[in-house]
Amino acid sequence: MSTRVRFAPSPTGLLHIGGLRTALYNFLFARHHGGSFILRIEDTDQERTVPGAVENIIEMLRWVGLEFDEGPHVGGPYGPYVQSQRLELYRQQAHLLVERGSAYYAFDTPEELERMREHQRRAGIAPKYDRFSMRNSFTLPPEEVRRLLSEGAPAVIRLLVPLDRQICFHDLIRGEISVHSRDIDDQVLLKSDGFPTYHLANVVDDHFMRITHVIRGEEWIPSTPKHILLYEAFGWEPPQFAHLPLLLNPDRSKLSKRHGDVAVEDFRRQGYFPEALLNFVALLGWNPTADRELFTLDELIASFELTKVNRAPAIVDRNKLDWLNAQYLRRLPLERLARELQPYLSQLGYPEFPQTYLMRAIALLRERVNRLPEIATFGDYLFIPPRSYDWDYFRKHWHEDLPQWLEELIRVLEQTEPFHAELLQQRIREFTESRGQPLRALVHPLRLILTGKSVGAGIFETMEVLGKSECIRRLREFLASQLPIFMEYLRTAV
Repeated sequence: MSTRVRFAPSPTGLLHIGGLRTALYNFLFARHHGGSFILRIEDTDQERTVPGAVENIIEMLRWVGLEFDEGPHVGGPYGPYVQSQRLELYRQQAHLLVERGSAYYAFDTPEELERMREHQRRAGIAPKYDRFSMRNSFTLPPEEVRRLLSEGAPAVIRLLVPLDRQICFHDLIRGEISVHSRDIDDQVLLKSDGFPTYHLANVVDDHFMRITHVIRGEEWIPSTPKHILLYEAFGWEPPQFAHLPLLLNPDRSKLSKRHGDVAVEDFRRQGYFPEALLNFVALLGWNPTADRELFTLDELIASFELTKVNRAPAIVDRNKLDWLNAQYLRRLPLERLARELQPYLSQLGYPEFPQTYLMRAIALLRERVNRLPEIATFGDYLFIPPRSYDWDYFRKHWHEDLPQWLEELIRVLEQTEPFHAELLQQRIREFTESRGQPLRALVHPLRLILTGKSVGAGIFETMEVLGKSECIRRLREFLASQLPIFMEYLRTAV
């Protein structure tokens, strides 16, 4: 039987990093084994369903390069792939279990259930449904059960859990897991509104969609014994299970929005590359080799093995993500980076730039930043003239001859051709040495005048990117409007 796996999110919000890892590991496993990758939307909890969540899940997974073979947006032979469109199937299967004696009706009101739990708490017992004291098929006469059902009394269908039995299953990551049935509740399978619970819908869908491997988060381990019982009750062969380790913050607290962005959309907005984010997420609990950090999607597919996934929780370290993203920034083609940079510039109100100019700006700065949008902020002077100046820095490098030097330097720059970094450095060195000064006597003031900052890329390389006319224009503008401001600053500072 060919490998079939599914990513089965609930549409209760934006796709987050944990969901992305689950989807990715399912995708890698399917592709590695030449199988099928299926999207199923588990929306039986209608009250928590968020409009637009399904679209966000599909869009974000497509953005990182994960495409489904079957799903609500592409169809397939085992649809529909949305659980709210499969309700009749779940009802049929739930009633089939009742007929077989593997499930039963319960008519308890919410108030009665709460009294039961309170009684158990007072007795020091962990709250659990007591089938022998509540109103259900075990305690009510058969004719009373039939009457309540015929009158439409609110009723649920519960799983009949054996009283004294070890329930065992093999986890592909964690090995053998065994749970005693006394620790398992008589789980509700079908609610009084006719909607299934997660447990029933999950098992029914995995069977009818012919899922061979269930790869999901560690938090679902306690549910798996219930699912094993359901497979047995139906007489179905269960799939193989693999439960992925938890994701934690660097302080080892559970990953959550309280500690920063966790939605995939947030990372896209912040300028992380999809390749870098996918690479980062792939290594949260698994690494095909100890001597590499960067992998293409094809390399991840070729290397992926569930048995090599760690059991221990994985730390989501944003510093590592920044480092990975910076590696991609240094390697991706300049043409692509230029296309992707322009929207960030537009968001800041900067004008449109030719692609060739953006490519040169990116080449100049990409070794100094981690994310593409930082080029627009760290290197803003490449796109707009300086809006402010670090006068303290300028003061450290100020000398009385500087205004005259700048006037003379403009004439030197006008005659410099080609306007390349190497020739610029040579001409400016000749200029300062002819006046008995080292090169730095002019380099530092030039940096401030042209960029407004005390740090940045090499000043001669920066001048080459800005171009001759822009450099001269900024020098003249500084002498005309900013130098008087600095002189007043200098007077008051002294």
